[in-house]
Amino acid sequence: MQTTTLIDEAGRREIEAAVFRRLVAHFQHRTDVQNIDLMGYSGFCRNCLSNWYQEAAEAQGLELSKDQARQAVYGMPYADFKARFQSPATEDQLQRMADSVAKNKDPD
Repeated sequence: MQTTTLIDEAGRREIEAAVFRRLVAHFQHRTDVQNIDLMGYSGFCRNCLSNWYQEAAEAQGLELSKDQARQAVYGMPYADFKARFQSPATEDQLQRMADSVAKNKDPD
């Protein structure tokens, strides 16, 4: 027997918040995955996510610096993450990222 459950606005927000927290935890765990590869294959990376986080805070009337937003996503100061986990980009990675970023642009 199949049941259908309607999710109200509050429930939807709770689910979305849980998904966001899981995504952030996953990115914090997978420090082996480079931002440039995320950009190259998915069109967004940890920095994008932190920018969206900052924009959402500002939309709620909250002040949040870029560094604060990045720390929320990276789980540490961005400079520390870069020093510990970021490696130099290859030419292939740079090209893949450039191609992916071009796909992100609004066609209009």
